[in-house]
Amino acid sequence: MSLRLLLSALILASGLALPVEAGEEVPRATPIQQSQPGRQKVLDELFERLAKAQDAAEARGIERAIQRVWMRSGSDTADLLMGRAMQAMTRKNYTLTLQVLDSIIEIEPQWAEARHRRAIARFYAQDEAGAAEDLAHALALEPKHFGALTGMGSIMHRAGFDKGALALLRRALELHPQQESVRSLVEKLRLEVEGREI
Repeated sequence: MSLRLLLSALILASGLALPVEAGEEVPRATPIQQSQPGRQKVLDELFERLAKAQDAAEARGIERAIQRVWMRSGSDTADLLMGRAMQAMTRKNYTLTLQVLDSIIEIEPQWAEARHRRAIARFYAQDEAGAAEDLAHALALEPKHFGALTGMGSIMHRAGFDKGALALLRRALELHPQQESVRSLVEKLRLEVEGREI
């Protein structure tokens, strides 16, 4: 399936590729969320702080704290394998990275971060369609995943879906306002999609 067809299907099917709008049903708690008591409360507090961060340095610290929560699956085996996958990705061994991430997703199919990391590896391995599919799954599991929102927005922009890309990138910026590269892309797309203000 071509990337454009896949993105069209993802947009139409359950809204997976689009941010959750007010009034829409948010995905139910996944096994990952249920197995880690207090996880969602911690994330909610961190996201509240991230939205109010005064500068990029403060935001980076909060972002790292959020990523530490996301990187815990609740399974020692999956967490150990994730460490190996990250080492392989650092060495740009995307074949090995993908093999390890495939194994992780077999063990923990509801782990949003495993899907997000596999999307990154797939993107670097020139598989944008696979990356988009994984990002859609990650967003269904973790709708506030600003990295997945940014990644999906970038892929949609590259495929010519600028209006959808703009919606996703705006949502990422709402969650994490101190992302200057995202802000620049939002402004560029805003001008292309909505035109200049008179």
